[in-house]
Amino acid sequence: MRTYRSSLILGALLACSAPFVSPLAAQAAPEGRWLVRVRALSLTANNGSDEIVSLGVPDNAITVSDKVFPEFDISYFITKHIAAELVLTYPQQHDVKLSGTKIGTFKHLPPTLLAQYHFLPEGTVRPYAGVGVNVTFISDVKLAVPGVGKLDLESSSMGMAGQLGADIKVAPRVFLNVDVKKALISSDVTLGASTISAVRIHPWLASVGLGFRL
Repeated sequence: MRTYRSSLILGALLACSAPFVSPLAAQAAPEGRWLVRVRALSLTANNGSDEIVSLGVPDNAITVSDKVFPEFDISYFITKHIAAELVLTYPQQHDVKLSGTKIGTFKHLPPTLLAQYHFLPEGTVRPYAGVGVNVTFISDVKLAVPGVGKLDLESSSMGMAGQLGADIKVAPRVFLNVDVKKALISSDVTLGASTISAVRIHPWLASVGLGFRL
């Protein structure tokens, strides 16, 4: 149900933006309205979790591993200064530890939709800032604590996301990109039908790559 609601919200955001695109498209930069980037991204988890009183587990004992993975994103320039960016990848697997001991893995798929402001859209160095929403889909949960049983996570998480970055022109329509994002990602941890904790990953996402203006 949460996955269905999350998909509806993302769809609504895209649909609501549609009426504004056509009247403003003529103001887009002459290099083209589309910017496609391929980046290498480093996810650093800002781990936090609630204590599990019944198991004697303290605060922040549940941690999720960091990871480096590829990222693909598409930006559409509504005007020279304003763009919408959709960030995509494929499901990423993470290790989960409890008080330093691995208890299993899960996969997450974190599409993110951002509204950006580009400060110097025609410069060689083009800084930008963005804010939007991250929807993380969680799957293939394989978590178990000896003597306790199998644990599960919510199927989806929705939270705010923000970014700072810059495109550096290296050739006509080709850019080196550097980017840092913060995303709010969290999930309840369940044992059977009971919620026993909440995990807050809230990662920092640093990336570098190439962009192509179309």
